[in-house]
Amino acid sequence: MTTIVFFLLASLIVTLLLDAGVHPRRGRLRRLSGVAVHVLTVTGVFGLFLAVAGNSVVAAVLATGMVAVLAVASNAKHRMLGEPLVFSDLALLAAVVRHPRFYFTAVSLRQRWLAGVATLAAALVLISQVSWSAPAHLTGAVLTGGAGIGLLLCLRSRWLVEAMQTPALEPDLRDYGLITTLLTYWLRWRETADPPAAVPIQVNRSHHAPPEVIVVIQCESFADPVAITGDARHALPGLAAVRAQAWRHGDLAVSGFGAYTMRTEYGVLFGRSEAALGFRRYDPFLSAHGETSHALSARFGGAGYRCTFVHPHDMRFYGRDRLMPASGFDRVIGLEAFASTSPQGGRYVDDRTLGTMLGDLVAGTAGPTFVYAVTMENHGPWHGEDGAAGELDSYLKHVRSSDAMLTDLTARLAADGRPALLVFYGDHRPSIPGVSMPGADRHTPYVMLRFGPGGTPIGTGERVDVTPADLHHAVLACVSAPAA
Repeated sequence: MTTIVFFLLASLIVTLLLDAGVHPRRGRLRRLSGVAVHVLTVTGVFGLFLAVAGNSVVAAVLATGMVAVLAVASNAKHRMLGEPLVFSDLALLAAVVRHPRFYFTAVSLRQRWLAGVATLAAALVLISQVSWSAPAHLTGAVLTGGAGIGLLLCLRSRWLVEAMQTPALEPDLRDYGLITTLLTYWLRWRETADPPAAVPIQVNRSHHAPPEVIVVIQCESFADPVAITGDARHALPGLAAVRAQAWRHGDLAVSGFGAYTMRTEYGVLFGRSEAALGFRRYDPFLSAHGETSHALSARFGGAGYRCTFVHPHDMRFYGRDRLMPASGFDRVIGLEAFASTSPQGGRYVDDRTLGTMLGDLVAGTAGPTFVYAVTMENHGPWHGEDGAAGELDSYLKHVRSSDAMLTDLTARLAADGRPALLVFYGDHRPSIPGVSMPGADRHTPYVMLRFGPGGTPIGTGERVDVTPADLHHAVLACVSAPAA
């Protein structure tokens, strides 16, 4: 028993020190309620491993290792993306297992082999230390049960029930610690109710002809190179041209940096602000099945539009294979439609190929049509790709392809002659060390181009900075009549 107590106390001390090193750091001690949740959680995990292995050393190593992995992952994420670990990140573990190449391309094959061998060796050593001593297993079960009951009572206590009622991730992490913030935010997320269903829209025919064709393109990691480098030589001619004739353009105030495509995608597609989402904001696709009536596809579909979703990648990412049909898309086109295409954009289907496909799709339709596309070419990492001297050079190569796609689609919609709306925006900035780093500026560009009958552009290049949810409502307003 003395040995068990010693290694439990050692685990608690080490994990509290690990937690104290999680960024952003607090200049003083964590709140007592946060420390209590941390202690009870680690005790419960220690007890669980002790109940399984019967060895206090193994239990201490695994419990401490779990906290160490979370702390290291959180600090790495904060350094690269400007945000600490949040509960919804754990939902991505299944995607990491299913598509390791998507997440680990920045890690060399040699490093992956070394990590795999080291993990296997550590597992074999720990397994060899498993004990069949009944008292140790029983003690572990008692520790797990007692810590679990204490944790439930602590999380439901007045000190935590009244805390963290609205999302404030970095201040909450500084005050309560990583473990407590992860658990409490998860509970708040579970307690969040679905919104009321959205009301059907009525087509507005009072001013400009409503667009018969609507194409919305979410461009992966698309940012204005001048904005992220300060170098006017990197200006994109297509973006500059469409801004001049746009119905509306400006900065899109996205919340994610270097990642979190789904946050921007949700905002534009579903139109609910982060304030309205509350704790759902960190991965709104996890709860979007209860909000499908708010999607542009559901609302346009109810007004007679045929809706198509296009994404040249595995649709299982973020559950798009299930969510998009449930949100009113009549047709979902994934990577299989590009199987015969030789990608010019590196590992992914290039944007000009996608743009050609979108133009052909529009040309082959009759009647009101809504197309929502999510590109892939600009997805990182960019270093060394196609012999590029550096990450920026490689990124610029791909972003120019996106710019060419924008130019091509603008010309094709104008030539089509039907009243049309083209919306193009970046989902987040790229994370490029030394060039594009987490900071105050996260915005990406967006443009809205309207074409009247005959393909004549409607607009004077008005600049309006918006959020993704604002952009949703701006798109909706081009079709729907104002509420009475």
